[in-house]
Amino acid sequence: MNTDSLKDILIRARHETAKVIIGQNDVIEKALIAIFTGSHALIEGVPGVAKTLLVRTLARVLGSEFARIQFTPDLMPADITGTNVFNLQRNEFALIKGPIFTSFLLADEINRAPAKTQSALLQAMQERMVTIDRETHLLPANFTVFATQNPIEFEGTYPLPEAQKDRFMLKISMKTPERAEELILAHRTMTKEAPETMLTNGAVQAVIKAEDLQEMRRQLGMVVMREELVAYLVDIVRATRQHESVLVGAGPRATQSLIMGSRASAALSGRDFVTPDDIKSMALPVLEHRLILRPEFEIEGLSVAEVIQQILQQIAVPR
Repeated sequence: MNTDSLKDILIRARHETAKVIIGQNDVIEKALIAIFTGSHALIEGVPGVAKTLLVRTLARVLGSEFARIQFTPDLMPADITGTNVFNLQRNEFALIKGPIFTSFLLADEINRAPAKTQSALLQAMQERMVTIDRETHLLPANFTVFATQNPIEFEGTYPLPEAQKDRFMLKISMKTPERAEELILAHRTMTKEAPETMLTNGAVQAVIKAEDLQEMRRQLGMVVMREELVAYLVDIVRATRQHESVLVGAGPRATQSLIMGSRASAALSGRDFVTPDDIKSMALPVLEHRLILRPEFEIEGLSVAEVIQQILQQIAVPR
């Protein structure tokens, strides 16, 4: 598989996904970046903006398995990882795998589960394996977590610890559609082209097989990134630790995520080299959920997005 075929597959993946997901082109691109870099994504949006539908559609388009976990306050770690159950006929314990044994996992409203259950995802996200009764089990090579959060409802929720948020390569914000896009959705809902129907009637085609994803990820390693751009990227991440309004800045994992995201962004644009614009476009989704502002600046109404924009303006762009 060469860079031309990679570009073709990415174009087809976006086209097939757009058959179901209306007016969320940037969201689709960010989700594809998370998948093709072998990373995980945090999706934030109010109910009804198609967060679940997005992941289901991507699983169909990329020929991969899909599973969904609805996180609740009483959800236990064994409910997601699975457990060993004694088989009376065979007189032995047998593993009953949980929903985490899949390729694309939608962790719906992850902040509703207590810390003990949230932490059960940590090993899976970082090492793609889970430990059940002291025995380690490998997860599929394409294991990707898409965790959703509702940004307006906090009653009965447990904030994600910083260590877990850092495991997510990027944060994807899904907004409500524009009026024209919502009109299209309204008209399609009354026909056979309703988004849910399109997904179930075979209108959405798989563009690759699950086993091809690994090869596509290797192809991203061929995207060139000049030394000056690497230094520019590192300076951006380091500046988050020194900004006067930031209490906790981005760590080294953010540097790695920004490199991978910039290369994937270049590939989505059909290029085999990274530009400063690729780095700038990925800075907000990669860094936003990793920064903690000082309370006095939050009270004044300063947002993390504004801080990142200030940093991008302060650091000289290499030519």
